[in-house]
Amino acid sequence: MSELREEFIEQAKHLTRNAEVLPGGIEELAAKLQHSHDTNKPLRIKLGMDPTRPDLHLGHTVVMRKLKEFQNLGHKIVLIVGGATAMVGDPSGKSETRPALTKEQVEENAKSYFDQMSKVLDVSEAEVVNNADWLHKMTFTDLLKLASQVTVAQMMTRDDFAKRYSEGKPIAIHEFFYPLMQAYDSVEIDSDIELGGTDQRFNTLLGRDIQAAYGKKYPQLVMLLPLLEGTDGIVKMSKTYPEHCISLTDSEVDMFGKLMSIPDNMISRYFSLLTDVTKEELETIDKQIADNSVNPRDIKMKLAYTITSEYHGEQGAKRAQDAFINVVSNKGIPDNIEEVSGMNGKSVLDVLVELNFTASKGEAKRLIQGGGVKVDGEKITDTAYVFNFNESVILQAGKRKFAKLI
Repeated sequence: MSELREEFIEQAKHLTRNAEVLPGGIEELAAKLQHSHDTNKPLRIKLGMDPTRPDLHLGHTVVMRKLKEFQNLGHKIVLIVGGATAMVGDPSGKSETRPALTKEQVEENAKSYFDQMSKVLDVSEAEVVNNADWLHKMTFTDLLKLASQVTVAQMMTRDDFAKRYSEGKPIAIHEFFYPLMQAYDSVEIDSDIELGGTDQRFNTLLGRDIQAAYGKKYPQLVMLLPLLEGTDGIVKMSKTYPEHCISLTDSEVDMFGKLMSIPDNMISRYFSLLTDVTKEELETIDKQIADNSVNPRDIKMKLAYTITSEYHGEQGAKRAQDAFINVVSNKGIPDNIEEVSGMNGKSVLDVLVELNFTASKGEAKRLIQGGGVKVDGEKITDTAYVFNFNESVILQAGKRKFAKLI
C-alpha cells in the first residue's frame, strides 16, 4: 500500500478518541481510510445488536456516536439485528446462561431500537439486516465447518466461560455458538470494521479470524469503546440496575435529574463519552474540577443541559433544568404535581407500578429498600406498606417523581 497521507492519519486519530483499535491501531485504520478514499469504496462499519430489551440507554450511545462519526465521513453503517443470536443470548460477561428470546420479542424490540437510535444517527441511511436470514438457513455441514475454525481451548480463554467453569457453573454447548454466529456475520456482510464495547473483545476479534478462514484478504479491524458506568459511578450502565440507568426514553426531567446525580469524578468521563466537547474543552473542565475553581454542581448542570437538549431539544432541557432547580435546589415539589385518585387501600408496590414510577414490583422493592420512596416526606421502609389516608398524601419516588394521592 502507498505511504500514508497525513489527512488520513489525522482522521484516524480523531476516530480513535476513546477507542481501542485492534490489531493495528491508528496506522492500520488510517490505511483502511486511505484505501477507501482512493478506491472510492466506503468502508462497511458493522454493529451487531441483540434486542434483548425494548429500550436503549446512554451507555449504548457511546458506540452509536462513533458510528455517527464514520457515517459523517461517508462510510456505510451496517446494523445487524440479532434475529438468530438473540435467540441464543450473548454470554459475554454473564455468570449464568442467558434466557433466549422469541422471534416476536426480537422483532418488537428491534423496532423500538431503531426509533431510539435515530436520535443519534441517520438510521435511514444505514444498511439494516437480520442475521436470521443467513444463520437460520445454514445446514448441519455449514455449522460443522464454522465450528471447526475454533478450538475449545480458545473458547475457554474467555473470562466469563473460564470463571463459570472454575466455579462449577454450567455452560451450555449452544453458548459456544454465540461468538461463532456473531463472527460469521462479519463474513456475510463483508465488514471492514466492527464496533463494540470492551466486553466484546473476544467476539469481535473472532470475527476477524473467521473472515480470514473464509478467504477475506484484509479482515476487519476491531474498534472497542468503553462501557459507561451508571449514575452510581461504579457498575456499568444497565437496565438490570434501573436506579442507576439513564434511558433514551426517559422524560427530560428524569434524564436531567439522573445526570445531576452522578458522582463528581464521573463528570469528565460523561462529557468525553456522551458529548462533542473538544479535547481543549475537556482539559478546561478537568482543570476546573481539579483546582475547584468552579463548583462541580455548575459543571454538572452544563453536562445535564447539553445531553438532555440532544434528546429533548433546547426547550425540553430548559424545562428540565427549571424543574430540577425547583425540586432539588429549592427543596420544593413540582408546581404541576399530578393528582391521582383511587389509590387508597392499595399497596405501595402496586401504586408505584400503576403510576409508572417503576417498571415492575421488583424495581419498586429495590427502590424502597434503597430509601428512595417517601410519603409526605417520610421514608417508606416496608415493602408491604398499604395506603390509608383521609384527605391526601404526597408520594415521592426517587428525587424527581411526585404524585398527590387524593
